[in-house]
Order: sequence, then C-alpha cells, then structure tokens
Amino acid sequence: MIEEIACSEKVTLVFDKKTEAALTNVSFSVKVGESFALVGESGSGKTSLLRLLLGLIEPTKGRVRLFGKSLDEIGHEELRKIRRNCGYISQDPFGGLPPTLTALQAVLEPLVVTHSSLKKDEINKAKTLLSDLGIEESLWNRKLIQGFSGGQRQRIMLARALITDPKLLFADEPTSMQDVSTRWDLVNQLKNYHQRGMSLVFVTHDLLLAKTITQRGIVLYRGLVCEEGPTALLLTDPLHPYTKALSAALPRLGRPIKIKAKRKPLPSSWEGCVYFSLCPYVFDKCKLPPPLKEVKDGRKVACFLH
Repeated sequence: MIEEIACSEKVTLVFDKKTEAALTNVSFSVKVGESFALVGESGSGKTSLLRLLLGLIEPTKGRVRLFGKSLDEIGHEELRKIRRNCGYISQDPFGGLPPTLTALQAVLEPLVVTHSSLKKDEINKAKTLLSDLGIEESLWNRKLIQGFSGGQRQRIMLARALITDPKLLFADEPTSMQDVSTRWDLVNQLKNYHQRGMSLVFVTHDLLLAKTITQRGIVLYRGLVCEEGPTALLLTDPLHPYTKALSAALPRLGRPIKIKAKRKPLPSSWEGCVYFSLCPYVFDKCKLPPPLKEVKDGRKVACFLH
C-alpha cells in the first residue's frame, strides 16, 4: 500500500508578471485514508496548491507526487489514468458544471466518459446521492442553465465527484454557499465517504469546519506554511500568531467583536516573517525568515516564539 497518497516537496509557484510567489517552499503529505485541510484566508494560496496537487498547473520549483507518481515524470495519458481515482469539487459552482446537461446527467457524466453504457444501479446511485444532498426529484431533469442556486450547484458537484467512488477527493470550499441545514447534509456525505476509506484534501478558511471534517492540516499565509498539525489542536491550541488570529475570529457567544487593524504593506525587499506587520509579538529576530520546524508531537510551526 502507498503510505502517501498525495504530497508536495518544497513547491514554489510564481505566476507570470508577478513578483511575489503564490506559494513558497510548501511541503506536506497526505496519507492513504487521511482527511487533510488546507486552511487560510483568501489569497493565501490554498486553491493554487490544490490545483498543483491535481496537475492542473505546474510548479515553478519543487515536485508533486500523486498516488506515488511524480507528476513531472509522467505523461499526459498516465496522468489521466491517475486522475480517474480522484474526485474534484471546484471553488466555482457556476463554471464547474456543464450548463447544457441536466442535474442527473451532470452527476452521471464521469461514468459516461469511462464506459459507454450506464448500468441501472449506477443511475439509481446518482439519484440517491442527489436526494441525500437535498436536490429534489423535480429538479433532476432540469438543465443546469435553467437556474440553480450556488448552493444547489455545490451539492450537485459533490454528487458528481462521489459517483465514481474516488480514492482521493479534492474539495475547494465546497460549503461556501450552503445555509445551515444543507451544509450538514454535505458535511455528512464527506464524512461518510471518508469513513469508507476515501482520502480527502479539504480547502477552507474556517478552522471549526476543518476540525469537524479533517484530521490534520496546514495553515497557509501569503503562500507560506505557518503551522501544521492535528486540526483539533490548530483550533484549540494554536501556536502561530496567525493561527491564533483565525481561531479568535470565530464567533462566540458573549464575546465582543474587535476590529483588527488593516495589514500594512511590507517593503518589496522584505525577507523576514510575512506576518510581521500584523503580529502582536514582533521582536528583532522576526526580521529574519522563520523556518518551519517541529516543536512537539509532530506539530510544526514557523515562528521564533517556539
């Protein structure tokens, strides 16, 4: 058995005409059967990292491995075969579904492209997935171009991703457009499939949601890994000042909301800690880049406080 189902090794990504790297020396691994979170605010590099893991974009430096294969060493056809073991939920529920298909056809399409005819039990499975995710039977044969909400589209995308029983699912903010009730339908489906052995890479900005769905994760800030560890501890015992800020930002009863100061731009030649301008614990050593190091019980943090 492959111990690591997906991993990145010192991955750096710089987009064209951009001086600041979208990702810098990001390394982590996801084990078979594990649920793993990529946590951070908008623009932290979560989606770019997910797309690198799928081979949708190539890193500027570094290496990505998927199912034991280095993506820079395999051809397009072999990559396609590997991807058949993967499910993918795009962050964009409007651009991520074929508009001319019905909801049911969109869920079944991944099976259609792998074999010519559909079996009755496959069609029934698609209907069950749609029903379990709160898509009413009256909507199954409606074309997607004819009007579905963002939340409905996210649930259809999840059914489409799960129909092939993927060994590894990549989910990019799949609950962002859900209300309270439908969010838990989606979360429960993810947890059920994970309990059956499916590995999961889950992108979110919400530490509480990460704790609910995943076992381990990394926290990204401006393309760098700030902290790595069990998601329960990232929420309840954060080590990095940025992770502490994410945890503190979660709403809690009886606690007043504090408006944080806006981020001040760092000099273009800055080489120190990227959280310098917002950190309440800054001292002289922070003018150097802190290395990501293991501090306790497999937990890692990039901060001179530890």
